[in-house]
Amino acid sequence: MSDPGFIRQLDGYGLTTVEIHYYMPDHVSLLQLFVMQQYDLAPKFPELGKFLEFWRREIDAVLHSVRVAHKQLIGPQEWRAVDGVISIN
Repeated sequence: MSDPGFIRQLDGYGLTTVEIHYYMPDHVSLLQLFVMQQYDLAPKFPELGKFLEFWRREIDAVLHSVRVAHKQLIGPQEWRAVDGVISIN
């Protein structure tokens, strides 16, 4: 069985780093930071959209700002199927 992250990369997903600044309603002067990484599709970022919708619906914190960095890890020019076996002693 192949790694699910690798399979997603072959499907066009890249590594997305998200930096979310937020504050709690009872401490509006205290800006907090949440950072996460996930595989997502640029430029629409559907996985990030799902997460932010969950945040707005379920978490009692107000979003201040969201910064996104994205890197396509595997592109068509970097991957190709190879027939054969390479033995390393």
